[in-house]
Amino acid sequence: MSKYLVLVSIILFSYMLSPALLHAEDATDIVKKSQNAFFYPGKDMQARVKMTLTGKTGQQRLRELTMLRKNSDGSDQKYFIYFHSPGDVRGTSFMVYKYSGKDDDRWLFIPAINLVTRIASRDSRSSFVGSDFTYEDVSGRDIESDNYKYVREDTLDGKPVHVIESTPKSSTEYIKKISWIDKATYIPLKEEYYDVQGSLYKVFTAEKVDTVGGLPAVTKRTMSNIKSGHKTEVVFENISYNVGLSDDIFSERYLRKPPEKWIK
Repeated sequence: MSKYLVLVSIILFSYMLSPALLHAEDATDIVKKSQNAFFYPGKDMQARVKMTLTGKTGQQRLRELTMLRKNSDGSDQKYFIYFHSPGDVRGTSFMVYKYSGKDDDRWLFIPAINLVTRIASRDSRSSFVGSDFTYEDVSGRDIESDNYKYVREDTLDGKPVHVIESTPKSSTEYIKKISWIDKATYIPLKEEYYDVQGSLYKVFTAEKVDTVGGLPAVTKRTMSNIKSGHKTEVVFENISYNVGLSDDIFSERYLRKPPEKWIK
């Protein structure tokens, strides 16, 4: 009987020490660190971005833009995005005020009709200017919108990673997301999205991670739609952190007439 009790104790102890259980309470904290590493590096940021949209048959469309981002108090942020090309979107500007614990404010300036329009928070999962990324993928998702579970420890391309499952608290076009988060940098290296039928339909991949100003930066990323065969590749060029962006840049005035100093 004593041997049996010892064996049961060893099994229970080993189970309690499994990575999934050890990290169960840490899953949310890991995601917070991942969001900070991915969306919040530096006090502010300026980058030139090239976006390539590739259709199922291989046809491509190229878009070029400038992205400005400034951190505010806590997890609040402001984003300004200006499109340089192609001609049909040139002059289009997108601005986000991201808040902690409440819906973001989002504006889009459409130069063809000289209109600044508010984007409803319910549209945060809609396509960002026709790409496979959503508005939420650009400025981040409120961490309180999901529940998190630690799945396992793993390796991806030779890097030790945390594997985290996120499930939305309210209805979205996906029912869960699996993230592979680099243990060293907390950068999300891969994310898989599963639709309401439980089928994989979108995959995010951090294709290239560089160090910029001592901070990890995903300088090449892709979002692939498995079902449609469409893919969007985004390359960040000339990234700079802590450049001294002022708050007045993030205003309706500059949506209509972008600050030349920062969008060249």
